[in-house]
Amino acid sequence: MHKKWEICDANKDKVVDISNKYNIPELIAKVLIDRNIEDVDTYLNPTRNDFHDPFLMPDMEIAVDEIIKAINEKQKVIIYGDYDVDGITSITVLKKFLAERGLDVDYYIPNRLDEGYGLNKTAIQKITDEDYKIIITVDCGISGLEEVEMANNLGIKVIVTDHHEPADTLPKAVAVVDAKRKDSIYPCNVLAGVGVAFKVIQALSIKLGLDEKEYLKYLDIVCVGTISDIVPLIDENRVIAKLGLKLVEQTRNVGLKALIKSSGYKTISSGMVSFGIAPRINACGRMGYEQEGAKLFLTDNVTTATAITERLNKYNKERQSKEKVIYEEAQEMLKNEPEGNSIILCSKGWHHGVIGIVASKITENYFKPCILLCEEGEEAKGSGRSIPGFDLHDALCKSSETLEKYGGHGMAVGLTLKLNQLENFKTRFRKIVEDANIGDLEQVILIDKQVELKELTFDVIEKIKLLEPFGEGNKMPIFMCKNLKIDSIRSLSEGKHLKLTLKEGNQILNAIGFNMGSLVHDFLIDDKVDVVRTVGNKRVWWKQTNTNVFKGYKKVVLI
Repeated sequence: MHKKWEICDANKDKVVDISNKYNIPELIAKVLIDRNIEDVDTYLNPTRNDFHDPFLMPDMEIAVDEIIKAINEKQKVIIYGDYDVDGITSITVLKKFLAERGLDVDYYIPNRLDEGYGLNKTAIQKITDEDYKIIITVDCGISGLEEVEMANNLGIKVIVTDHHEPADTLPKAVAVVDAKRKDSIYPCNVLAGVGVAFKVIQALSIKLGLDEKEYLKYLDIVCVGTISDIVPLIDENRVIAKLGLKLVEQTRNVGLKALIKSSGYKTISSGMVSFGIAPRINACGRMGYEQEGAKLFLTDNVTTATAITERLNKYNKERQSKEKVIYEEAQEMLKNEPEGNSIILCSKGWHHGVIGIVASKITENYFKPCILLCEEGEEAKGSGRSIPGFDLHDALCKSSETLEKYGGHGMAVGLTLKLNQLENFKTRFRKIVEDANIGDLEQVILIDKQVELKELTFDVIEKIKLLEPFGEGNKMPIFMCKNLKIDSIRSLSEGKHLKLTLKEGNQILNAIGFNMGSLVHDFLIDDKVDVVRTVGNKRVWWKQTNTNVFKGYKKVVLI
């Protein structure tokens, strides 16, 4: 996959002005300009005063009034959530807050393998039989038109809180709280599901005249859900993540504390959440143990939390094993697939709780929208991932006549279809991709600045931490170093990886290229390479420059 390198331009005077005004190195000021950060002070130092008014969100007033009525009348309420980290943290935050208000509240998480994503009619009937009066959805519900209608007919009120893309028709719930609604005026429409749940408890606190701490104390859990759901860490999401990580450092949540300890991470960061916390919680839902994550975050018992954490580690290893098998099988299938700008694969033996991760890897490797489906009886269920510039959810909307059910957003979707519609769906989807001309899209690496190795001093690296937390929408700064000399190069792990040292004067950069061992004979000592690198996670992209032969861009992670 060819990747285009682009160095971002910036007005030198503006760089100097921001550097002087905020007492930061010009290198950092340049990054802020590249990120189009207008409110630098809020970006660098967000506070609790930077949260938006929750009542600007559609139907928030209606939802809050209905929940307060339920509290006053002692109604029986159930929270219906998703089985991923976003859904589980949403349930945790809302359940704990409402229970503290004296509400009789429980939760329901559908089994991914038996029930699939979102509201389902079997669950609605079960909830009815257990005499619940109100369903509050979190991180789901926006696409549950039939299920909400069923609940209405059974005499149950439904309050939908969600962050996914709505269809043209909204469910006929008492309230539909979703900043992505077409009539929404809410300033930040990229909240995670737990972000919307957080806005609900903020609105309840305001309406009930509670102290700010009554909702702010949950920012550790809200932060975990927000970062894990890979929403852009901009605007209000950045405030949640920045303030929330500070609370994670001193969390009183027994389950979260046990999970952090088990992860092995010594530093609290967005990376710790993304790679240490999220996979373990997500593994519960993926492998069919959806209750475990919620139990972990809701327990106050250290022994219980430790036991659940051990099981989560087991589920995660099981998930990794299945993921490897599916990925290898998908790679084999691709050898027999026709060339095109999209990938659609279906297999009978795949675990549909894991295929979304594999779809992500294939999309990253091939820079093409990818949909993986697993055959189950007369249906195929699956997940899809996209590339920047192609709206996958919109593509499914345009293919809806071939689908039974679908949902998600532009970059990630879930879908179900009848097997007898599979070829029709493939034909329709491929035509949509072809019409979008995504073959013209290039994967671009935006470089903040060209520097010499010696410019990345300890002080500058420390100042880069001001830009944290890093994640979607707030990537780590990327710098280019040109014409570095290869001082040594060899393969590792029986030829699987590549190890090399790069020099610029007396400056040395040690690097290892994972899964790049086959390149060991393509480069020689004293060859010159351009390096595009980050600092925080020590990631490097590189290309050879001392010949006219294009060698491509390869990812390297520094030792």
